[in-house]
Amino acid sequence: MEIYGGFAGVYDELMDNVPYEQWSRMLDTLIRKYGVSRPERGVEETLESERNQVLDLGCGTGTMAELMYGLGYDVMGVDLSEDMLNAAMEKREKSGSGILYLRQDMRELELYSTVGTIYSVCDSLNYILKEEELLQVFSLVNNYLFPGGIFVFDFNTDYKYREIIGDATIAENREDCSFIWENYYDAETGFNEYDLTVFVRKEEDIFRRYREVHIQKGYTLEQMTELLARAGMVFLEAHDADTLGPVEPKSARIRIVAGEHGKIR
Repeated sequence: MEIYGGFAGVYDELMDNVPYEQWSRMLDTLIRKYGVSRPERGVEETLESERNQVLDLGCGTGTMAELMYGLGYDVMGVDLSEDMLNAAMEKREKSGSGILYLRQDMRELELYSTVGTIYSVCDSLNYILKEEELLQVFSLVNNYLFPGGIFVFDFNTDYKYREIIGDATIAENREDCSFIWENYYDAETGFNEYDLTVFVRKEEDIFRRYREVHIQKGYTLEQMTELLARAGMVFLEAHDADTLGPVEPKSARIRIVAGEHGKIR
């Protein structure tokens, strides 16, 4: 069963509470603080085309990609779901943006050049269920970052699945679509299974039902920092992605900034 199939068509409507604009401003701030675009490096020290190039890893329907493009970045987006990419390309057609979209598995990332920044938001990395595969993703990220570039990503913590949403059922009814979201947490594996049923209005009194099963794995800050180090990256910062304060034992989502390491400038 392909994830984000029928769900892709109503994804944006059901995710309208996600603070994408706040996230894009935060990302812009972090790039200016840590990335190859920071003023003290000087434009002459970097290739302009790569300095300003950012990659949205797990770009989904392209909401963040469009916002980053609007902030003046040259944006590429990578996602595994064809349906999500189709939705992203519809946005691109309407906006006239120059975003390049690629259908790829992030575990097999292949780019034509290095980029200044790679970012991943909205728990995309939680779909990587094995630590060795997540290490492969981090290693590829480090490989495709321009010298001095940064990787910014968020992830849902094991605490969130174990204590907040694990074994909970969430339902919402809207005018044109409704959903039932059942969660099943496995303490032994750390996996959280989402059984998602979506009803989408097709005609006045006719709804079509879509069912998808998503599996995510929760991680800890310690696991992530260890994997980044093994991938050769340099840890720069971590904070609670919801409160923007320090990471706490009960943080549900954490944002990390890591730096490229190993390339000669």
